[in-house]
Amino acid sequence: SRTSAFMSLVFLRVWLLLAPVAAFYLPGVAPHEYLDNEKVEIKVNKLSSTKTQLPYDYYSLPFCRPAEVVNKMENLGEVLHGSVIKNSAYDISMGKIEFRVLCKRTLEPAEATLLHTRIRQDYRVHMIMDNLPAATKMIRELPDGQTIVMYDRGYPLGFVGSAERQGSVPGGAYLHNHLRFVLKYHKDAAFDGARIVGFEVEPLSVKHKYKGAWSDDASQLQLLTLPVGPDLPPLRVDPKGSAAEREVVYTYDVKWEPSDVKWASRWDLYLYMGDDQIHWFSIINSLAIVLLLTGIVAMIMMRTLRRDVSRYNSPEDKDDLAEESGWKLVHADVFRPPQQPILLSASLGTGMQLLAMAVVSIGCAMLGFLSPANRGGLLTATLLTFMLMGVPAGYCASHTYKALKGTEWKLVTVLTATLYPGAIAATLFVLNFFIWGQQSSGAIPFGTMVVLLLMWFGVSVPLVFAGAFFGFKAKLKDPPCRTNEIPRQVPEQAWYMVGAFNVLMGGILPFGAIFIELFFIMTSVWLQRFYYVFGFLALVLLILIITCAEISIVLCYFQLCNEDYNWWWRAFLTSGSSGLYLFGYSIMYFHSQLEIDGFVPTLMYFTYMAVFSTLFFLVTGTIGFYSCQKFVWAIYAAIKVD
Repeated sequence: SRTSAFMSLVFLRVWLLLAPVAAFYLPGVAPHEYLDNEKVEIKVNKLSSTKTQLPYDYYSLPFCRPAEVVNKMENLGEVLHGSVIKNSAYDISMGKIEFRVLCKRTLEPAEATLLHTRIRQDYRVHMIMDNLPAATKMIRELPDGQTIVMYDRGYPLGFVGSAERQGSVPGGAYLHNHLRFVLKYHKDAAFDGARIVGFEVEPLSVKHKYKGAWSDDASQLQLLTLPVGPDLPPLRVDPKGSAAEREVVYTYDVKWEPSDVKWASRWDLYLYMGDDQIHWFSIINSLAIVLLLTGIVAMIMMRTLRRDVSRYNSPEDKDDLAEESGWKLVHADVFRPPQQPILLSASLGTGMQLLAMAVVSIGCAMLGFLSPANRGGLLTATLLTFMLMGVPAGYCASHTYKALKGTEWKLVTVLTATLYPGAIAATLFVLNFFIWGQQSSGAIPFGTMVVLLLMWFGVSVPLVFAGAFFGFKAKLKDPPCRTNEIPRQVPEQAWYMVGAFNVLMGGILPFGAIFIELFFIMTSVWLQRFYYVFGFLALVLLILIITCAEISIVLCYFQLCNEDYNWWWRAFLTSGSSGLYLFGYSIMYFHSQLEIDGFVPTLMYFTYMAVFSTLFFLVTGTIGFYSCQKFVWAIYAAIKVD
């Protein structure tokens, strides 16, 4: 039937999207040894810009095309990143040093206008050879005066003329129409042939001239602009120029250089960040916050609480307790269920799902299972992990809801599975229309949307229900204290203990524990750099968990000491408010570090940062809530109540 045929097609699409990932989860990929004159394929990827954040297909610009353009298979993460990997017209053989003319194009005015715009938008061109991304070499000077070679992904499409650029007109757009491929290889007696360990591109802009009429036969064509070098007049892209002025000759040459770099270390130059000291400073800064909070918690637990509990349990001090105020006097109200228990439980379930996803994903990346050589692998694995973590989400939401005397188990389970994922999916769906309107390859295709929906409703939602089933079946521990029928009146609170102020103060330290590492993560995402220091990230995550737990416990204790027993939501919001600081930081980062221009790129940036801040709010809030729950349970279990 048509229905079964459609479902078969959909499941085939799911398998094809996920299949490239499955082959990479074991660390290490077999290297390819190239024999002399063996063909080495160059694939073209997307065009990207930090100014627009909108990727485009390589062939959306008037480049030379092969006889047949073939799409290379991409995994789910690559599709979501906007990658469009295709074959190219470049013909390269192992060890063969040569110069070649690729093709000649006479640009239409519309093509020249588009090319002119993309150059001014600082677009970079991305290519792949032997699973290595093309890169331009950068020389970076270290603080001690030494220099180190680093790679920047891709090569600039062109440049804007300036007084410093020889032969250029200030403000004019110039196209890099000649590429010099510097290909590095490593040979060893242990294997035959050579392994490619470097893929550098040196782009040049050259206004090629040739003798006589143009000929596609290279043997009949005589170029007058050889050898190609930076001293030749550059090629200006002028949409208003004549047909002759809009003529572009694409050329390339190939250089092969031996290298001592081994195949296993060929990614080092791409991943080198040169700022380990800053990461260590971030760790030390965060540890200082943790030690401070740990000291405060230890003082509360070892001195104040021990003294209070022993005094409360002492028979001779019972007469003094009528005059006393503090956390002990709210024992008959502290376990009173809060308002909106369904929303709180669903938020905690989603927060636990996200926390489990982060721990598993960072752990796999730290162990080397998600190498940057596997393009899109981290995003694909993160999405899959989120779907599979539906079990702890359902369990935590249902068990918490049951502890809060809730009875609508179906509603809380449905909300856990759909509330936040659905809201985020709807937001990104609307954003996708704006990206699609820009004709960007970053727009999620309809087929991929179907795959994501199938993963959500076919994997995540059933697992949430499975977790909820076990959560409701699990036996509850009885609260240490009985709850009175009539709620106790909460006394008037000091200004610094008022909910909003108290909550906002609670988010400062968790955010302070991660903001330095956050800078590197945002630089990786928005300035398109590599990020592969997952060991540091795992440490920061551990510090964040401890910080959220301790700040929530400290502020919860102060709240109870002021006889305010409404701690459930406050515990969640206290550490969760760090998400608000994260969004505030993203606004500052936008104005200080980025040069994003245009309505759609700006909308895209703030939408993604709002989504990320919401997810961060849920994770940190969940950590704070369950830490406070354990703390409150422990201190009230330690006192004797008649």
